[in-house]
Amino acid sequence: MLSNPDLLTANDTAGELPASYYAATAIRKTDYPALQGDLTCDVCVVGGGYTGLSTALHLGQRGYRVALLEAHKVGWGASGRNGGQVGPGQRVDQEVLESRHGIAHAKALWDLSLQSMDLLHALIRDHGIDCEFRPGLVEAVHRKDWLEETRDYVEHLRQVYAYDRIDYLDGDAIREWVASPAYFGGAYNRGAGHLHPLNFALGLATACETAGVDIFENSKVLRYRQGQTITVETEMGTVKARYLVLGCNGYLGRLDGQTAAHVMPINNFIIATEPFSPDEAAALIKDRAAVADTKFVINYFRLSSDNRLLFGGGETYSYTFPKDIKSFVRRPMLEIFPQLKDARIDYGWGGTLAITPKRMPYFARIAPNVLSASGYSGHGVAMATLAGQICAEAIDGIAGRFDLFERINVPAFPGGARFRYPLLVLAMTWFAMRDRLGI
Repeated sequence: MLSNPDLLTANDTAGELPASYYAATAIRKTDYPALQGDLTCDVCVVGGGYTGLSTALHLGQRGYRVALLEAHKVGWGASGRNGGQVGPGQRVDQEVLESRHGIAHAKALWDLSLQSMDLLHALIRDHGIDCEFRPGLVEAVHRKDWLEETRDYVEHLRQVYAYDRIDYLDGDAIREWVASPAYFGGAYNRGAGHLHPLNFALGLATACETAGVDIFENSKVLRYRQGQTITVETEMGTVKARYLVLGCNGYLGRLDGQTAAHVMPINNFIIATEPFSPDEAAALIKDRAAVADTKFVINYFRLSSDNRLLFGGGETYSYTFPKDIKSFVRRPMLEIFPQLKDARIDYGWGGTLAITPKRMPYFARIAPNVLSASGYSGHGVAMATLAGQICAEAIDGIAGRFDLFERINVPAFPGGARFRYPLLVLAMTWFAMRDRLGI
C-alpha cells in the first residue's frame, strides 16, 4: 500500500480527465494554457474545482485581477467526479452541531447551508449552466432501530429550523421510492437534488472567463512563499500576488502543512450502468430522486438523464484505486439492487475527496493574506461553491461568514499529516465492520 502518494499522479493520467460517464457527457472540453513565465496579479487561486472556480469568479466580478492555477484540467478532481448530490445542511446533523457549538451557531451554519443552495441555483440560472439539476433526495435508513431517530430528526428540522421541505418515510413509503429490500424507512428532501457535477464546474469556468479570470491548466503548484507579496511557483512559471487562496481539498499534497494536518484525503468510486428504458429506470427510483443511505461507508445513487444508474459505494484502505473499479462497486450495487445482476456496467471511475475529524469544512487563515478552504467530507457540491464566495468576501474585507466557519475550530488529526493514513485504515476498517454487522 502506498501511504504517502502524490494523489495528483498516483491514479490518473496527467492532464486528462478520468474516463468517467461525466467526462463522456461533458458540455465542452477545456484547453486553457499552462502558466509560462512570470505573472503578477491581485489574487492567485490554486485549484480548479468548485472552491477555486467560485473564489475566482466572485473576485473577478468584484474587479480583482485573478490567476487560477490547476494542476491538470478544470474539474479534474472531486468536483468533476462526485455523485452529484446536493442539499441543505452540513455533513453532520444539526443536533450534533447544537451540542458542539450551541443553538445560535448551529442555526447560523444551517442558514449558510441554505445560502449555499441559493447560490448554486443562482449561478446555474445567471450563467446558463447546463448541468441537469433535478430536485429531490431520499435518505434511506438501513437499520430498523434508527427509524424513530430519523422521524424525530425530520420533526426537529421542521420545528426548530422551520424547514418544511422534508418528509419522513415509513417502510411502505421507502419501498415506493427505492426498489430495494435493503431499507426500512427514511426521509424525502424536496429542497435537495442532484446535477451533473463536471458540467457545473465547466459552467463555472466559462463564467470565470467572462469575469476576466486568467485560468491556467497543467500548472501544478510546487510551492509558495509567504510575505506581503506571495510568490507561487509552478514548473514553468511564477505568480506574484497580494493574496493566495488554496482550494485543493483532497489533492493538496504537501503544499501546505497546516491544512494537511486538518484534512485527510480518501478515495471513493462510482459506476454507471448501461442505459435502461424509461419504464425500467422509473421502477428503480421514483421521480428520478437521488438516494443516499445511512451506512458509514455510504451508498449513494441516482439516475442520469439518459436513464443509467450512477452508483457510488465501496471502501478501500489504500490511496491507490482498485484494478477493476467496475467489479469493485458492482458488489455493493447488487446488495441494494439484486435485480440488476445482468445489467452491463459501462463506466467505472474513482476520485479523491477530503474529510476532517469533525466532518465539517476546514476554513483557515494560514497567514493574513493566505486563505484555505477544504475538507467538505462528501458534502461539497454546494458548500465548496459557497466557500469560494466566502473566501472572495474575506479578501474584499467582509469576513463575517468566513469567521463563522473558522470558529468551528476543526481539530488536527492526532499526529498531524504524518499519521493520517494509519488512522484512515483503522477507522475505515472499524466502521465498515459495523456496517456489515449492523451494530
